Amino acid sequence: MRNIAKYILKRILGTIPLLIIVSFISFSLMNLSSSDPAEIMLSSQGTVVTPELLESVRSDMGLDKPFLTQYINWLKSVSHGDLGTSYSSGRSVITELREHLPYTIVLAASSMILTLIVSIPLGIISAVKKDKFIDHLIRGLTFIGNSIPGFLLALILLLIFSLRFKLLPILSESGFKSIILPTITLSVAMTSKYIRQIRAVVIEELEKGYVKGSRSRGIKEGVILYKNVLKNIMITVITLTGLSMGSLMGGTAIVESIFVWPGIGNLALSAIANRDYPIIQGYVLWMAVIFIVINLITDLLYKIVDPRVREV
Repeated sequence: MRNIAKYILKRILGTIPLLIIVSFISFSLMNLSSSDPAEIMLSSQGTVVTPELLESVRSDMGLDKPFLTQYINWLKSVSHGDLGTSYSSGRSVITELREHLPYTIVLAASSMILTLIVSIPLGIISAVKKDKFIDHLIRGLTFIGNSIPGFLLALILLLIFSLRFKLLPILSESGFKSIILPTITLSVAMTSKYIRQIRAVVIEELEKGYVKGSRSRGIKEGVILYKNVLKNIMITVITLTGLSMGSLMGGTAIVESIFVWPGIGNLALSAIANRDYPIIQGYVLWMAVIFIVINLITDLLYKIVDPRVREV
């Protein structure tokens, strides 16, 4: 337990320079924009922009100071939990992110759960029935799933289930039905990828000596698969899950926009369209933290699942 705590502390300390680099890059890119943040903020509030007012607001926002001074002041505010104020809403950036992030977490979690429920059994079946009809059928479906762009699949699902049969809502609303279509949209491509990866790993495991030895001792195939093979492919499943969760947390913007899902991706798209720099900077920083946390959790799961990793 002490080693785990020491490992976590070491990883957390190691991420601090990375977060500083990410924050500096995002702040620099916003600073390089030709748009004036003070003018954007005044325009978004419906205020008539005059040269005198613009100069006063620029001074209040610290935009008249050198770049490094601006960055250091912003970094100090961030270290105290202040990510600034949204130009569009006039609300705290941290408040905006807190309100939208849970929706993205729910959508990412539901997509991940559906992906695992479908892909693990189908991947194992495809491997066990290698080169048979069911294997070719599953692999064919995975090719189709991988080839359909997410936005196109989202529109097809809306056309069929919302407009044609009116089974599910077009726009997001409270209730379980609202999350079904975006969950399926995000899961299809992931499930296709997972099935192929799991199939390859299971086929490799089935060729190993311990499986042949178990078969020679008369152990049932189902016992071998679900007590031995499944346990040994968990490292692959954990790796895929860690990578996908990071992508889901930062890459669901298009799907959220199509289904008008009030997640953090939709918030980021709106911020980009409105040139709401504080929201964009906060989004980038939060995504960096989320990726780091997910990678840390993934590494810890490695150590729990695989004793060989624990010993390293």
